Amino acid sequence: MIKASLLIMTVLTVLISMLLSWRERRKALARPAAPLPRGRRAPARLGLMARAKVGLDRWVTAAAIAALLTIAVLGGLHWLRVLHEP
Repeated sequence: MIKASLLIMTVLTVLISMLLSWRERRKALARPAAPLPRGRRAPARLGLMARAKVGLDRWVTAAAIAALLTIAVLGGLHWLRVLHEP
């Protein structure tokens, strides 16, 4: 049962992380670019540490959501088995 929960949590973490990155890209494309005032340059891209922090935040968020879903699913299956016993 432990192997199954680890496998479920790993797969859910990867899927949720992919979903979160897709959502971030979609929201960035949907946001219209505001015109810059005269004499102002476009903001610089994120640096290496900022990009790493964004990626780490995404993976931690995905792992937390996957842990909650795994607990809910396996706990629900356990209670179904407990309640079904005669």
